[in-house]
Amino acid sequence: MSEPKSKNITWHGAEVSRDERERILGQKGCVVWLTGLSGSGKSTVTRRVEQKLLAEGVHPYVLDGDNVRHNLNKDLGFSPKDRTENIRRVGAVAQLFADAGIVCLTAFISPYRADRDSSRAMVDEGRFIEVFVNTSLEECERRDPKGLYKKARQGLIPEFTGVSAPYEEPEKAELVITTEGKTVDESADEVIAYLRSRDIVR
Repeated sequence: MSEPKSKNITWHGAEVSRDERERILGQKGCVVWLTGLSGSGKSTVTRRVEQKLLAEGVHPYVLDGDNVRHNLNKDLGFSPKDRTENIRRVGAVAQLFADAGIVCLTAFISPYRADRDSSRAMVDEGRFIEVFVNTSLEECERRDPKGLYKKARQGLIPEFTGVSAPYEEPEKAELVITTEGKTVDESADEVIAYLRSRDIVR
């Protein structure tokens, strides 16, 4: 991780520890990082996990790829360099949520392993859960909920992941799910079951 550009800054420690926050919240702060192709179901599953956890008294928060690019990362495009910076910023924000004791759910294509590994490195051991939404390119194109694959095939969207830009599948994801042939609830329940198995939520 690179050093801050400014040298006239001082890190201020918290007066409230993460353990204290987690004891009050009754959960462990973590980052649940859903990665996969556009149309794989990342956002849909993440939102359903959020709904289900909240209904059970858990405090989650979702960082979604498109939403983050409307404000925090609106200055970034989709070049490899911009993709890396996009994920770096998101990883830093997700780490803050995890430190606050929140179950931070993210839904980002995040096509490069190195970028996902950098986000993992920001979080304490065992607090970063990579979930590979392993939906086939054929199924993602069939769904094409935003019409992006059609535009990419027409050459209207350059550097589109899975078509004209690479997607590097996770090699050691904590959890692999597929949304093909399953309901949204079934996929969401797989994520929640994993969180329970790790004693992150009750």
